[in-house]
Amino acid sequence: MELPTLILVTHDTVLQQQILAHFKKTFHLILCNTLEDCHRHCREQTIDSVLVDLRFLISGGHQEDQLLELIQNTVPDAELIMLTEEECPEILERRAACSKILHIKGFASEAELLLEIDSCLNPDEEVVVSKSLAMNSTQSGTSGGSSMGSKLPTHLPVEPKTERNVPEPANSHAITRRFETNSHEMKLMLNELEIAAQHDVTVLLIGETGAGKTYLSRLIHDVSPRRNEPFLNVACGALPNDLIESELFGHVRGAFTSAHADKDGKFLAAGRGTILLDEIDVLGPEQQVKLLRVIETGEFEPIGSNKTHVNQARLVVASNMDLQPLVEQGKFRPDLYYRLNMLKFDVLPLRRRKADIITLANDFVRQMSTKHKIVIDRIDEEFMEALHSYPWPGNVRELENVIRRAVIYCREGVLRKENLPSHILMGQVGPTNDPSVVLGHAKNDSERLGDQVAVTEKELIEQALFKNNYSRTNTAKTLGISRVTLYNKMKKYGMNTKK
Repeated sequence: MELPTLILVTHDTVLQQQILAHFKKTFHLILCNTLEDCHRHCREQTIDSVLVDLRFLISGGHQEDQLLELIQNTVPDAELIMLTEEECPEILERRAACSKILHIKGFASEAELLLEIDSCLNPDEEVVVSKSLAMNSTQSGTSGGSSMGSKLPTHLPVEPKTERNVPEPANSHAITRRFETNSHEMKLMLNELEIAAQHDVTVLLIGETGAGKTYLSRLIHDVSPRRNEPFLNVACGALPNDLIESELFGHVRGAFTSAHADKDGKFLAAGRGTILLDEIDVLGPEQQVKLLRVIETGEFEPIGSNKTHVNQARLVVASNMDLQPLVEQGKFRPDLYYRLNMLKFDVLPLRRRKADIITLANDFVRQMSTKHKIVIDRIDEEFMEALHSYPWPGNVRELENVIRRAVIYCREGVLRKENLPSHILMGQVGPTNDPSVVLGHAKNDSERLGDQVAVTEKELIEQALFKNNYSRTNTAKTLGISRVTLYNKMKKYGMNTKK
């Protein structure tokens, strides 16, 4: 007997595998990546059911709504099922409410999703699900399921889980766990970033070169539902102005002199993954307009083409300088600035989180000693003190390179201050990438608060605490203040007062 035909429209390879395994004996399956492909199949052959995965939409759903209407008109008798997140675009909600579309909105587990789909496709048959998925569903609970309601079996055999080709769920605390910091201000930022990372929104990271923006971008990708898709890093500042658009949007053959063949841009190459657009401040006005359109509608055209594509990737945008001064100077579009500034996160330079230097240095020593097969038995206190006193204009990246050099030149298994570059020991500070920041010499003979003008009060307290082994009595004497004043200032700056 000929099986009924089911079209599955999704970019999610895991969902594809689950549907193929679950329905291969009951349906002839056709896999499509886009609604356009689905509509073409609907015109060419008889279709009984269509399952459309519209989770993680970047656009407002208008184009998807138009294509759903075309598909409905082409195959009016087919069963159409739409899968969306709990927060579904209003236009798609209206489409489902005013037509015969079955709407599965959110689900608690893979097992529940398959049961929901099964109940839609086979409403008169008993719902059966594989034992491994059923067990997973009972372990994850049934609350928070879809709007369609679930039909879980009441009696399940107690068996060990069988292996499933499903990735482990992303750890919602992966960012705060993997980006270690002792800075209270950074911890607050990371907690907020962790929440934003799990939603399909464009994020703006502001921070000096080497402060960790690329690493944070990768962590955002890793905790998102897109973690199994590509992560692409586009260094806008490294590209000539006339090639940036081609790199982002692609081009067709003959679009310009050197365009000898069609080329997909990063927005197409990333698929449903994540794109980091670094040094976004170098984009010209025309490119800013096109980027704003991609962020708001997802739409773009390759250079020299009239065909409109829809971006499916999630955007993380980064800059090593604040964008507001560029807006005031007329170099950055206000509408794009306000669109990006809604979810802006400041990555502090290393000199503003001095408490992280020792932790990072120890980590880098372990990494470099393993990589270069050099045994490090001990680290001199003067070595760490020199690192702590330096303001690190090159941030974490500069610290990593300095530690690499020190480990390579280490003798007798002991890291000494002599292994450090001369400019670190002499306090000769280079320029930062932010012209508004002026750093003086790293060292100063006096440590009293009234004598330090170029260094913030918080940084001075952190340095004094470190040099006095976190003794508040000795730190207060060094700074020329009382223990009560020191305690109040530590509390004011969010520093750990329990040490």
